[in-house]
Amino acid sequence: MELKNLIREIPNFPKPGILFRDITTLLSNPDGLHYTIDILTEKCSEFQPDYVVGMESRGFIFGVPLAYQLNVGFIPVRKPGKLPAKVYSVTYDLEYGQDSLEMHQDAMPPGSRVLVIDDLLATGGTAEATVQLIEKANCNLVGFGFVIELKDLGGRQKLPKVPIISLIEY
Repeated sequence: MELKNLIREIPNFPKPGILFRDITTLLSNPDGLHYTIDILTEKCSEFQPDYVVGMESRGFIFGVPLAYQLNVGFIPVRKPGKLPAKVYSVTYDLEYGQDSLEMHQDAMPPGSRVLVIDDLLATGGTAEATVQLIEKANCNLVGFGFVIELKDLGGRQKLPKVPIISLIEY
């Protein structure tokens, strides 16, 4: 299946000059969604994670069914103030400003093998911040899985030297 055919391109969103890759058309296609989860499962099973970590919010969409297929736990990484127990927090730079992510401190035991999943790898800032949370929890990053990678933005170069899987590259 050619997943690129299921990604809608929206020019000048969210601002002029940006070509937005919209995954909602992939999500609404039952065969495309099933194939995406199946291929992520096939490619990521070799990492033998104990947990899948997904970033708010689209990382949840792909991370939960992947964790189910791999028979491992799912850990959400959220924006500040969304998690009720004690959290690790990381602030990171955006193109214009800063943002923060949080993860429960008791989400997984130290030494756990962790796979990070998200819909998109662009500049790598969100994934890099998520790695910092995993490190604070004294867990071991075993790989990344992304549905889409925007290669020209160089996000891969910001990330640790572990396997990175991208199903679609632009």
